Amino acid sequence: MKKVSILWTDDEIDLLKPYILFLEEKGFELSTASNGDDAIEIVKKQDFDLIFLDENMPGLSGLQTLTYIKEIKPDIPVIMITKSEEEDIMDEAIGSKIADYLIKPVNPKQILLSIKKNIDTKRLISEKTLSDYQSEFGKIGLKISEANSFNDWVELYKKLVYWELELEQNEETGMQEVFKMQKSDANKEFARFIKNNYESWFAGSEEKPMMSPNLFKDRIFPMLDKGQKVFVLVIDNFRYDQWKLVQPLVNDYFIVESEELYCGILPTATQYARNAIFAGLMPYEIDKLYPEYWLNDEEEGGKNMKEKELFQTQLSRHGKKYKYFYEKISKLKTGEKLVENIKDLLNNQLNILVYNYIDMLSHARTEIEMIRELANDEPAYRSLTLSWFKHSPLFALIKELQQQDVKIVITTDHGTIRVQNPVKVIGDKNTSTNLRYKNGRNLNYNPKEVFEIRDPQKVHLPKPHISTSYIFAINDDFLAYPNNFNYYVNYYKDTFQHGGVSLEEMIIPFIKLKPNN
Repeated sequence: MKKVSILWTDDEIDLLKPYILFLEEKGFELSTASNGDDAIEIVKKQDFDLIFLDENMPGLSGLQTLTYIKEIKPDIPVIMITKSEEEDIMDEAIGSKIADYLIKPVNPKQILLSIKKNIDTKRLISEKTLSDYQSEFGKIGLKISEANSFNDWVELYKKLVYWELELEQNEETGMQEVFKMQKSDANKEFARFIKNNYESWFAGSEEKPMMSPNLFKDRIFPMLDKGQKVFVLVIDNFRYDQWKLVQPLVNDYFIVESEELYCGILPTATQYARNAIFAGLMPYEIDKLYPEYWLNDEEEGGKNMKEKELFQTQLSRHGKKYKYFYEKISKLKTGEKLVENIKDLLNNQLNILVYNYIDMLSHARTEIEMIRELANDEPAYRSLTLSWFKHSPLFALIKELQQQDVKIVITTDHGTIRVQNPVKVIGDKNTSTNLRYKNGRNLNYNPKEVFEIRDPQKVHLPKPHISTSYIFAINDDFLAYPNNFNYYVNYYKDTFQHGGVSLEEMIIPFIKLKPNN
């Protein structure tokens, strides 16, 4: 293993001999300099893992030396050591991106701890993470086999997302593969749970979780009735793991008042799930009560063009007369204009903003080779989400709202899953085209490979024809036709899809935020 090399710069370097011997005995490789000019020259010629830098030296001060070093080797961690406790010096040093700040007199243990924090942290965290997951592995496996309620699956999914995000920062790929297998096992058992329970939720079961049609009535209307101003930000295709990735950015401006995971309805597709959210009804009821606002899969036309009208019907049914604004944002300029006109938005009690970027990203990843390469796996897909969010008009709006007396709700209509395994299905020309669900009159499939709904009205789904049935892909499967099967499989394998049964698609975030001020 390569020795850690350290440069220690101090005008009293001879007095530090005991420290240097102590570190050399610990296996570190030490070089020394007695002034800033010498330190700069040494850094130009040699690479170091860490630099100790005295702040108070004749000639170039420590802060001046730090500036030069950062210009030459900006990534080397620099630990400032000083006799001064003056706050302005600390502030300037920290502002210059020092790695640590020690005040004399220091002892060998302080020095050693500072080195470990800055050199060994990644390795120590990695080892601790692997050890902790190994300890949790068995417990998670037991929870997977014992989960028998939606709340059980929510808690289990939270734990899986936590470990997924922790392990992806680890270079040990073996344990990541173990996790993938465990998550796959969880999805198989979750599919079994949905098969056994989903229909009962629509037959009066007390175990029915919070679902798409109830979000406004049960969660948002009560906030408005208390006189609160609410911004509802619906991010299409936004998974819980993506929320956990962007949450630290949001935390700088808003406090998480509650973090709830609710159940997206089947099919977990925008046409069904988002219309259900805005109408406050299941798709079957929308089709019967407001046929002018509903198009079945086989019909031509946009399937989510009447969300505002559907929301108005929900308000009318519940006797609500909130002053509200609705906008769907699929272009950068539209989002920027909203931020510019934030004063107008604040005149409304309720603002509903639908952001389509992530859904557009998942579709683009399927269709555009370059996007597929940029988001070639789950961590890369999450990274693109984070990059978009950080620079998006959505985040700009959140920052602007911090100083206002408003509540924010961040939610979604469904998640998405990276599909791997093709499952053959045969249907007529009117069969729906979605890869994670199908509905039609003459579906031919292996019932063991899908979740089938033979009577759609039992789960409040439209039934365009007397023999219409629905099937949903489970786990990481996708539904493929036998015609041109190999081409179809090669094109769609390893793409992100939604519409079916998985933890990622069905267990989705509903986050309430209040300003952090």
